[in-house]
Amino acid sequence: MIGLWIAATLLSAGAAALILYRARRVLQAGGAPDPAIVHYRRALFEIDDFAKRDLAGPDETRGLRTEAARRLLAAAGRGEQPVSGGRSWVALAAAAAASLCAALIYLLVGSPGTPDQPFAGRLAAWRANPEADQPAQLAAALRDVARQHPGDAEPLRRLAALDLAMGDGDGAAHALRQALAINPANADLLAALGEVQVLKSQGKVDPDARALFTQALLRDASSATARYYLSRAKIADGDVAGGLAGWHALLADLAPTDPRRAQLADELSAVERSGRLPELAIAAPTSGADASGAILGMVEGLAQRLRAHPDDPDGWVRLVRAYTVLGDAGKRDAALAEARRRYADRPDILRVLGDALKAPPMQRPAG
Repeated sequence: MIGLWIAATLLSAGAAALILYRARRVLQAGGAPDPAIVHYRRALFEIDDFAKRDLAGPDETRGLRTEAARRLLAAAGRGEQPVSGGRSWVALAAAAAASLCAALIYLLVGSPGTPDQPFAGRLAAWRANPEADQPAQLAAALRDVARQHPGDAEPLRRLAALDLAMGDGDGAAHALRQALAINPANADLLAALGEVQVLKSQGKVDPDARALFTQALLRDASSATARYYLSRAKIADGDVAGGLAGWHALLADLAPTDPRRAQLADELSAVERSGRLPELAIAAPTSGADASGAILGMVEGLAQRLRAHPDDPDGWVRLVRAYTVLGDAGKRDAALAEARRRYADRPDILRVLGDALKAPPMQRPAG
């Protein structure tokens, strides 16, 4: 790393010195010709050319030539400012010193001894310990999972939820379209993409969103998301009775414990009172909740992989640590018991499993 910085410093200092040196040579040689002089010389040539082709009369030609010649003499008489050789050398030294000072500051306050951190290595660490990841790291890990499992739409669905929670509606839509390419008949994915489209349109159920919700209903007539937004679209189009009928039917079908019931009931009452559609309550991103869901998905993926290929001591250690961090005592104990049974004659692995039980719990998002 230090060698790279030294090479970069020398290259930048040399480039700056060469540029200023060449500029000083040009100025000492008189510099480039004044653009005004070039312009008026060309004008005189063009006036003569016009006169030869009878495109301008003698009087007009004479006047144009006189004015162009006057301006040419004025431009030539302005002259050029003398070049200060001392100041150019000061600028040359300052440019070269800037790169050297930057390298010196880095050596004093930076971390030149820090080893390289290839992205592939960091990505492997994020995937190995998703419970310790930040949302952006978790998203990168999910993209890698999706890349390695091109036939599985679930990582892309979780990635879409996480992207949306981080405020990246375009990223969420892209992930859902990739998931639909894998599973085009999935009603939940169609409805989710339609909802992202509504959020991107600031609450408007545009034609693209309506088409997605309609496709979702064709595949699953009970899709609550599709039914809600298509009824909302009816109210927005003036069919208040039809939209309210759809909402009443949806409210009757939602389970008593469904968290969507309260909001739907409030909106339904507001339309019945005023006859107007209330503004869509677009929830603020809840990155903590969506990150937790993505983490649980990745941990569950690790558990499924261990069930298919159990001879992986590092995997069992990661699974026990993950359940410990997530606070899921039941799954932690089950995984620990299975790992201890498999590696009862491996005290080194048993010791690491015991250390995994000491991992601190994950900080839950407030609210």
